[in-house]
Amino acid sequence: MAIAKRTALALAGLLLAATPAPALAVGPNPANGPDPAALSAAIAAHPGDPAAGVVARVTVDGRVWRGTAEDPVSGRPVAPNAAFRIGSINKPFVAAVLLQLSAEHRIDLDGAVQQYLPDISLTDAFQQVTVRQLLNHTSGLPQAVEGPDVTDDDGLIAQRFGLETLEEVAQRTLHPEDNSKPKPTPAFTPGTRQQYNSFNYRLAGLVIERVTGHSIKEEVTARILKPLGLRHTEVPEGRPEMPEPHLTGWYLNTAGTPTDVSEQGGNPESMVSTPSDVDRFLRALLDGELLAPQQLHDLLALPRDASGQLVPYYEGGDCLFGPDKGKACYSAGLMAIPLQDGTVVWGKTGHDLGYSDGVFATSDLSKRLVYSVGTGPGTPAPALRLAATVFGPFAR
Repeated sequence: MAIAKRTALALAGLLLAATPAPALAVGPNPANGPDPAALSAAIAAHPGDPAAGVVARVTVDGRVWRGTAEDPVSGRPVAPNAAFRIGSINKPFVAAVLLQLSAEHRIDLDGAVQQYLPDISLTDAFQQVTVRQLLNHTSGLPQAVEGPDVTDDDGLIAQRFGLETLEEVAQRTLHPEDNSKPKPTPAFTPGTRQQYNSFNYRLAGLVIERVTGHSIKEEVTARILKPLGLRHTEVPEGRPEMPEPHLTGWYLNTAGTPTDVSEQGGNPESMVSTPSDVDRFLRALLDGELLAPQQLHDLLALPRDASGQLVPYYEGGDCLFGPDKGKACYSAGLMAIPLQDGTVVWGKTGHDLGYSDGVFATSDLSKRLVYSVGTGPGTPAPALRLAATVFGPFAR
């Protein structure tokens, strides 16, 4: 069976473990901007940390700190503008394009997905899934079946160069080739629960391509990258080479030896970026530069039932914090994270083979964090310490 990325579970680990250690408890002083000593200590290698370099960018009240931690495997320094594979941080890019198409009346968020994908055979059980339910993970669709059919880390490393089309992902997920396996059925009635699932965004990407007649790369480039001047962000469409400088992504083979997996394929939504570009994107997304007021509202709306209550999160494993723990915490491509002081942080983690990333910001954008750690899977300790240092304790 394919080895799946566990972004949602990794994010839950980030939030539940992000309690500041005593030495880092103060965090950045809003009056003085980021605290360089505390932030440097957060990403410095500690005993038990994974062997990987780190690149990070922190903004507090308009003042910026850029930090790196040396790659301990190669012994090479990491550039403060190092590129990295952003994994599921691509989801808010896809969501932004779909919301722009909604503003142009080319997509009805409450319209059935099937009407936009007549060539993708959704089973009867999924006929009424809407575009909005893809974006906020309330579709009940099966988990994405992606990547090569491998059973160990050596196989995953060896097969990493493949480029998989969105159509291939859709067909493999909805129509398993193994006839002995039953066809997938809804995990829950669409709209009644939430469950993080990358397959929602593979179908969302297909909707964009069918409606526009253009590739995800073309739409993201024209609508987001060029208008925002994100010159160091790209949709490589399976081209394995990384730009220079870049953070090396390491993955352990079955013998436990770190292997450089920076070069890899992926799918048409896979992206490469830098800390400054990712920060610029999130800032533009949250302050309405990319979206009209209605679409910004749609971006940040958490799914609710007919009575206005947040829908439950399906079978736990995520959304396990704050006064609404156990209920929906994902909006359209982002996640809402309550802090102990009542502040809400919006953001997203991402994982590609060999990379663990995150981007988060307070609602007023006064505190922002971008990081990438060259290791995977899961959320490594340097990311946990960094998030705790920047934002303080998360709500329990």
